[in-house]
Amino acid sequence: MKRVKPLVWGVLLAGVWMLASSDVMPDRYGGWAPYFMQRADLERSVKMAPEAREMVDPGKLWIAGDKIYVVERYKGVHIIDNSDPANPRPTGFLIAPGCMDVALRGDVIYLDNAVDLVAFDLSTGAETSRLRNYFPPPASPVGDRYHNFDYGSSDMIPVGWKRVVREGKNGL
Repeated sequence: MKRVKPLVWGVLLAGVWMLASSDVMPDRYGGWAPYFMQRADLERSVKMAPEAREMVDPGKLWIAGDKIYVVERYKGVHIIDNSDPANPRPTGFLIAPGCMDVALRGDVIYLDNAVDLVAFDLSTGAETSRLRNYFPPPASPVGDRYHNFDYGSSDMIPVGWKRVVREGKNGL
């Protein structure tokens, strides 16, 4: 039993030495960084795209009648005609930067446009109301929030997150 303790300590010290070695430390590390939109551009951003889009990063969905609404994280909402469930057909895309969630009542879709709550009438294709700064900034894909940003007093609003890779030892 006395020989086990020195062996355990030896293995632990060797592991620490290997981690501290410059050959073992990564040259790159990754993370998430927010991207921003000016307030005026954000308030003009919710609109129907001219055509449906391919799903890249789908999130939550809402089913109403023969339509399916699927959030494209941080980008907007896919609209899918499901009147023939064997052949669902994409019919449109509602652009809404910062969107992570939707709800529907009648022809009005309610969604988050980054920090704002927006009501958009699908029958007329027009925004009907907006509550500014109703939500906190969108969280990153790993749940982080951009804590040091006062979006209420700035013209720049965080609308999403992008993957970043930085060079250097330990990110230095």
